[in-house]
Amino acid sequence: MATQKKTLDDVKNKSLLRHRGLINGSWVDSSSSKSTFDVVDPATLDVLATLPEMDKHDTALAVDAAFEAFKTFKKTSARSRARLLRKWSDLCIENADDLALIMTLENGKPLTEAKGEVVYGASFLEWFATQAEMVHGEVVPPANLGQRIVTFKQPIGVAACLAPWNFPIAMITRKCGAALAAGCTTVWKPAGETPLSAIAQAVLAEQAGFPKGSINLITSLTTVAEVGEELCKNPKVHKVSFTGSTRVGKLLMQQCASTLKKLSLELGGNSPFIVFDDAKMDTAIQACIMGKFRNSGQTCVTANRIFVQAGIYDEFAKQLIERIKTLKVGAGTEEGVFVGPLTHERAVEKAMNHVEDAKKHGGQVVYGGKPMEGMGRAMFVPAPFSTMRRRKAYLLTRSCSSSSRR
Repeated sequence: MATQKKTLDDVKNKSLLRHRGLINGSWVDSSSSKSTFDVVDPATLDVLATLPEMDKHDTALAVDAAFEAFKTFKKTSARSRARLLRKWSDLCIENADDLALIMTLENGKPLTEAKGEVVYGASFLEWFATQAEMVHGEVVPPANLGQRIVTFKQPIGVAACLAPWNFPIAMITRKCGAALAAGCTTVWKPAGETPLSAIAQAVLAEQAGFPKGSINLITSLTTVAEVGEELCKNPKVHKVSFTGSTRVGKLLMQQCASTLKKLSLELGGNSPFIVFDDAKMDTAIQACIMGKFRNSGQTCVTANRIFVQAGIYDEFAKQLIERIKTLKVGAGTEEGVFVGPLTHERAVEKAMNHVEDAKKHGGQVVYGGKPMEGMGRAMFVPAPFSTMRRRKAYLLTRSCSSSSRR
């Protein structure tokens, strides 16, 4: 019996579904443009929602709101901020099913993975709630005994939080949980492919009691460059946290240089998977599957190449192929799906480029290697599995799927 297709209509808590940005406690459209962009289900390419294409002017307004809110929010006690974070965490758990469905529909990852990320994201809020009350200064022994040296810690100011599309909840809560715990106010910039998850988190943060202006959210897809530049160059922003590609990270660092902003950058990924002759076969196969196919290979720690020692190569390749054949590929909302769609078409193009490059250099495709037919549109790519000889080892695969962050 076919599984009934799930949509945003199946979200029980409708308050989580907002189709606007958030500035100073109000859900708003772009103030300077009537442009919009569509959020698309990668499994079907159906439009999930239409959001305002906010620009640098809207971003400046969001920064101003955060800057004003900081004047009072920084004076709140650590215990009160901890209580707000714990309440937010609790609300995430209470709404876990709805949050997971929203994420799966816009990102594509299977519901089981999505729900795991919801719990993971809530754990950051709980952790930083604890840490908020553990920020201490210190008394430093002076060289001059007639002096006393005391240090204490203060929130830095407005924090800009730029999150990627591959973990749209966990990356928001990890960044903003830390900032809010410290007493900073925030401006969120979720990825244009997956803004609905961040919007739902902002709704829950409001319901938890965070004051207006402490959380602001900019929605954009095509104007992301000017939004990012405004966040980096605006002197009222004192901290930028970004997870994404190395190329963009370098650009943001350049743009932050004029104001000497503090930066936290998590960039790219380079993850070889190595199997030696003495490895336990079952363990190696399972680890390879999880390291390669989690979130359809779209993580910063996805194995982007697999090296297998010659003595175990043939058996490892045989068993891995057989295991890959058992993985169910489909829409993340379908029961039993292990590999969902790639999040956007650039990822499909990149995966196919990897396959063609492997073939060009002598690789042999033994399973998959092209977009799957009969599954929505061309957003599904099975495991391109090619073999290559390189030096004295064997390069088993160039790319089982694709991560567009690198």
